[in-house]
Parts: sequence; structure tokens; C-alpha cells
Amino acid sequence: MAEVFDHTIYESPLSWRYGSEEMKEIFSEVHKRKLLRRVWIALARAEAKAGIVRMDQVEELEEHKDEVDIAKASEIESLIHHDLMAEIKTYASQCPKAGGIIHMGATSMDALDNADAVRFSEALDLTLSRLDDLISALSEKAEEHKATATMAFTHIQPAEVTTIGYRLSQTIQDLLDDREQLLFVRRNIRGKGMKGAVGTAASYSELLEGTGISAMEMEEMVMEELGIKAYDAATQIYSRKQDLRIIEVLSSISCTLHKFSLDFRILQSPPIGEFSEPFGKMQVGSSAMPFKRNPINSEKIDSLSRIVENAYQSAWNNAANTVLERSLDDSANRRIFIPESFIALDEILLTELKVVKGMNIHSSATRRLMDSYGVFASTERVLMELGKRGADRQEMHEIIREESLKAWALVQEGKENPLKRNLMENEAILKYLEKEEIEKARDASDYIGDAEKRTMMVLERAKNR
Repeated sequence: MAEVFDHTIYESPLSWRYGSEEMKEIFSEVHKRKLLRRVWIALARAEAKAGIVRMDQVEELEEHKDEVDIAKASEIESLIHHDLMAEIKTYASQCPKAGGIIHMGATSMDALDNADAVRFSEALDLTLSRLDDLISALSEKAEEHKATATMAFTHIQPAEVTTIGYRLSQTIQDLLDDREQLLFVRRNIRGKGMKGAVGTAASYSELLEGTGISAMEMEEMVMEELGIKAYDAATQIYSRKQDLRIIEVLSSISCTLHKFSLDFRILQSPPIGEFSEPFGKMQVGSSAMPFKRNPINSEKIDSLSRIVENAYQSAWNNAANTVLERSLDDSANRRIFIPESFIALDEILLTELKVVKGMNIHSSATRRLMDSYGVFASTERVLMELGKRGADRQEMHEIIREESLKAWALVQEGKENPLKRNLMENEAILKYLEKEEIEKARDASDYIGDAEKRTMMVLERAKNR
């Protein structure tokens, strides 16, 4: 195994192109092997309390816990074809007094699954921190623009008026729901515990016979030192439903941000032009078209989100297809999709934070949209006024629909929008409304209902999270 990646062989871009150093360190081989050594030390310490091993042996294990030697372990693995035993032999060679007591009573998954539980807890904590940073940044933008009127779109067609803050608040709301789910998963992370080959702890029960300490009591000692809980029942492994729950929440967060980024890309398109990503002074948009300013960050988010989403199927299959007490259906793929899901989401969250902090909201585009389409949006307001005056709702709806379609056809030809004038001259409408009242109702800039109030409701929840 090469010590330094020099681009002469394939290495996943998630190892060097995406994600933070902090997240990649959590899923590094070095960190994994240090966690394994933590498990073995915790086991040895509990066994020392039972009088099975000596404290000086535990101390020796502690002394060499950080001396991970992947090159040596890889050499041994190439001969014996068992990665965990290779690591045990490597650690044992560093501990002449304690080498013989490493992993006593344990099966491979006693070490690996508990180490994974610790690692996943660390990764979820880092993800939570990233998520909180993003929620805070979005909240600042939403509060700043809670009353900034803009056109809303349904079917990617101009609809009625909303506010920029209210649009952002819906993403915040989804992220807050995602956060609650993440906290639930994090609080309930459990290791396998120390249960042996098929989960019955028979080896530990035999080992501890006559010591006054039960296998369950020893398990509690180990898990307390590791800082995680254990499943009450397990097979050779902990239930792979736990992996499914982890991937599910990562996928949910990525789904929220995929939707936000897709919307951002549409709103950045020049015909709308309301938002734009931050764009560096030396940034190149296109190798062929010098004028381009492409939404590359939002596109990257949407691309990476698909990696996280696709991992869900693998996690589901692992949970469903682990035959009886253990099979290796999950062994190879979870080495890949779990770290890659965390690293991909880490990059998504960091990129989205950069986008939100540096996003440009173009008031000129907002005004242009309101000028172009606001008169159409105001037709519902006119319809509401007509209803209050006793007009037949269906009849008025048809009249306004016909006038709107005529006006829309002219606007599409680049002609002046005649809708305002036509509504003010329609005899059926004038039976119920004065021209001045139609003129007032035609202004859609404040036709935002309780959008501002609802935005603040979401922001209050974000503040109190």
C-alpha cells in the first residue's frame, strides 16, 4: 500500500477531490486501526479487572496504541488473507508482554463493529456541525429577505407572488426535519458489544467463569470505555438496519439540498436571473465561451447527491440479505458506500454553505419579473375582491382567464401587456368593482399573504434548535 497518493494509480476522487480533511481522517485506515486498538485495550482492561490478564499488559497495549504500521499489516495480510488477524499480529509484534492477550475471547466483528459504531458517531457529529452552520447561514438570508416580494413558479411557469425569505424558509424547514432525524440516529448508535462468534457471548462466559464478573458486566465495562451503547441482542454482527438508518438520514439531507440546488440553478438562468452563485475574479466559466457563468457549485451538489441516494439501495440489501447469523454479503460494499456517503455529503454541505454565504440576490431581476408577470399574479386578487362583492366566482374566473390568455399571447410576441387595461374596461367586472379598485387590486407586490409571518415561525424554530 502506497504511503503517498501520487496519481499513478486509480484512487477515488472522494479521497482527494471532495470532502474535508476532518471527514476523510475519520474514515482513514490509520484512524480505523487506532479505533480497533481502543477496542482491544478496553477489552483487556475489563479482563484485567476479572483477573484474566495483568495490568502491565494493558499498560503496554496503551503505550503502543498509536503505532499503526499499515505496511507491515498489509504484508502479513498478503500471506494469511485475513485483514483483522494481520492487524492483531502487527500490534502483537509491538507488545512482547501483551501480544498474546490481544483479542482474547473475541471474534473479528466484536472489534470491527464496535470500532465502526464509534467512527460513525464521530462522522455524524461532524455532519451535524456542518448542517448547523448551513441552517444558520440560510436563516440570515431568509430573515434579511422575509418581505422581499418575488414571483413564485409552478410548473416552471410564473404563478403568484411569494417572498425570497419564504422560499428559503422551506429549505430551512426541511433541513430542521433532517436534523431531528440525524439526532435520533446519532443518539441511538450502538455497537455490537462483546458477544462473540454468534452473539451468545459463550466464549466470554467460559473465559470469565469463576471470576465473579459475568459476560454482560464485562461488556458494559468495555462499552463504557468506548463511549457507546451496545445492542441487547446481536448475531456475529450488529443489525445492518443501523447502517440503513444512517444512510437514510444522509440521503434525506442530500435530497433537501439537491432540491434547493436545482431551484437555484433555474433561478440563476438569465431569463429569470434572480439568484447567482459567487463567482471568483479568476474563475473560468467555459473553455469555449468566455462569457459563461455556470452554476457549477449547485450542479456539483446535485451530482454528488446521487451518490448518497444510490447508497440507500446497497444499505437496504445488506440489511435484508445478511443470511442467518452472518454472511459476507455486506463486507466489501460497506467499506465503500458508507465512507463515500459521508464524504460526499460533507462536500455537499461545505459547498452549499459557500453558495449561501456568497449568493447574490439581484433586485433588478426581481423587479423585472414582478413587472412582467405580477399583473397576471394579481388576477387572483381581483377574483377575491369580486367574490366578496357577490359576483359568481366561476363566471368571473372564466372572464379573467380569457383576458389573461389574450394578454399572455401578446406578451409572448414582445408586445405591451394589455391585461390591466382590459380588466378595467370589462363591463362584467365593472358591475362589481370601480376602476380605481381594480387598479389597487392589480398591484401584486404586497399580495404575499402571511408569508413573512410563516418565515419567522420557521426561523424561530431554527433559532431554538
